[in-house]
Parts: sequence; C-alpha cells; structure tokens
Amino acid sequence: MRKYREGTNELELAVCNCCGRKLKIQNGMLQEGICSVDTAWGYFSGKDLENHTFDLCEACYDKITASFAIPPQITENTEV
Repeated sequence: MRKYREGTNELELAVCNCCGRKLKIQNGMLQEGICSVDTAWGYFSGKDLENHTFDLCEACYDKITASFAIPPQITENTEV
C-alpha cells in the first residue's frame, strides 16, 4: 500500500500488505525493494471487473514465492 503527499507525486508512506511493515522512504523515494502487484480481473473469475493492487516487502515476496509449485521466472537486467 502506498500513500502520496496530497497534491503531489511524492511518496509519503509504503507498507507491505502482507506483514504490515513500513518500508524505508527517504526524500520521497523507496530505499528498499518492493513487489507491486496491479491486476485487473476479467470475466470468468469470481472477481469480474475488479482491480486489485498491493505491495509486498522482499521478505514476504520470498516467503510467498517459495510455496509456488512453479517458481517465478527470473532474468537479469543488464542496464538500469
């Protein structure tokens, strides 16, 4: 979950939706890794036309993905 300063794009607060830990922010920028999920559910789901967004800290991401039957595909970025 992210909260921005009113009337700006400056990040004020970021919280892991899984464990509730506040993530480090300095000068409106995240200072640690975050997994942001934003999905739009379509027809034929139990969530037709709903949008779901949430953020996970790296520890919660690791815990959740460790339980996957098929692990996430991982590639390396060569440029930032």
